[in-house]
Amino acid sequence: MTNNFSYCMPTKIVYEINSINNISKYTKNKRTLLITSEGFIKRGLIKKIKNLCTDIVYTVSNIKSHPEFKDLKEIYKDILNIDFELIVAIGGGSVLDASKYLSVYNKNKDCEFVENLIKNNNKNSYKLTPIISIPTTAGTGSELSPWASIWDMDEKKKYSLHLPDLFAKVAIYDPSLTLSVPKDITIQTALDTLSHALESIWNINANEITISYSIKSAKLIVNNIVNLSNNLDNIEYRSHIMKACMYAGLAFSNTQTAIAHAMSYYITAHKNVPHGIACSFTLPLLIDNIIGKYDFIDDALKEIFGELSSNKLRMIFKNLNISTKFEDYGINEEELESLKLSLVNSSRAGNSLVKI
Repeated sequence: MTNNFSYCMPTKIVYEINSINNISKYTKNKRTLLITSEGFIKRGLIKKIKNLCTDIVYTVSNIKSHPEFKDLKEIYKDILNIDFELIVAIGGGSVLDASKYLSVYNKNKDCEFVENLIKNNNKNSYKLTPIISIPTTAGTGSELSPWASIWDMDEKKKYSLHLPDLFAKVAIYDPSLTLSVPKDITIQTALDTLSHALESIWNINANEITISYSIKSAKLIVNNIVNLSNNLDNIEYRSHIMKACMYAGLAFSNTQTAIAHAMSYYITAHKNVPHGIACSFTLPLLIDNIIGKYDFIDDALKEIFGELSSNKLRMIFKNLNISTKFEDYGINEEELESLKLSLVNSSRAGNSLVKI
């Protein structure tokens, strides 16, 4: 870990139970595009937001999990003639990532321009519509990062949209919005947060600020995830996990993720394992591989787990009925070699101080 570093967080953070009721305070009479998924219509949340905020001029409600280019291009075409100045994105990581894609434009407002920007890293002459991000799961971190994951499942590949100014203007954390999240998604997103936190520690870009946030985040997950899984209506546990998501976002927004996430993209694309599981079931293995190699990592792990081993984390996975074995996800020895090959040119794997 270097003693010389910089840190950036341009996003305004609002953390408050029921803060969704003050949404119009942040849209400030700007013509607003609302982006969400169909589930929130069924829950009545979108109707509530429209009643609270009269600035919404159009709603996109068909964002799918793991947003793909082919779907986002069609949505992009649908909103070309909508006059909006601001985007409000409310949902999980897929919604927040999709909103970033839809926020990028050039003078021709050409969706092919956005795909070319992502796939060919052509960042010339782009503009951005400001975004207010409201996460409804405690796991994405997208609300505090300048990245978005966009998938091409025909290629079985995850692409990353990354622009230095792609941070949300405002991130609103309202733990009450997570109360209706089912048990499986609650666990998956919390484990995604844990991966964000730990991967920001064993990271070549780690610094004193990011490690401090990572430790805060990981401790909240470790101390609350099992209790929350057994008490889904407990707002205190929900608040702890959402705050952990925020702290992890403050860390990995500046470090990026590392090898666990790099492996997860192959596992999700080829084995259809949910992202939060795919990026976390390898964490005990990674801890075993990094112990004793860096004093600052050992110190962080001891503060998080109270011991220098993966035992406590393995017990947490056992209590959550989640396997930490590759074979239980259909990955045999031959496919494990293919997974390793997928890491060769991965920037995320390159961030990692853990070597396998």
